[in-house]
Amino acid sequence: MRGPKVVSVAQKKPDAEILKKRKAENKTTKEKAPKKTAARKDSNAPKRPPTAFFVFMEDFRKSYKESCPDNKSVSAVGKAGGEKWKSLSEDEKASYIKIAGQRKADYEKACEAYRKKLNGDSVDEKPEISQISEKSEKSTSEVHDDDGQEASS
Repeated sequence: MRGPKVVSVAQKKPDAEILKKRKAENKTTKEKAPKKTAARKDSNAPKRPPTAFFVFMEDFRKSYKESCPDNKSVSAVGKAGGEKWKSLSEDEKASYIKIAGQRKADYEKACEAYRKKLNGDSVDEKPEISQISEKSEKSTSEVHDDDGQEASS
């Protein structure tokens, strides 16, 4: 027969006061840590282009719905698409890779136009140096004309 269980001092549960102190210490250390702010996404920014696999999945979902109209499970479509993608040869994947490359190029152009728009630069219109000099000459002549009219009055 076993005797009563002996509890050592180290195994005792901590007091409520000690727990309060620990909680207070944790709060102060959390407050001192710098807060990380997540970068907010701009809703007007261009959407990232899909990879070759996702271009393939667009076509695959259509064909899968036609062959299995009663299957509503998203995970089943994803698993079947993944298996089909793995079984495709490089030649079969090449068309999807090409489409993904075209979409990526379009995305990069859209990003460049978006960055120019954010910076305040006009995408299509850039003033030429001759146009700037004409405007500056015109503005100075107007100033001189106004001065001359005021002087004659």
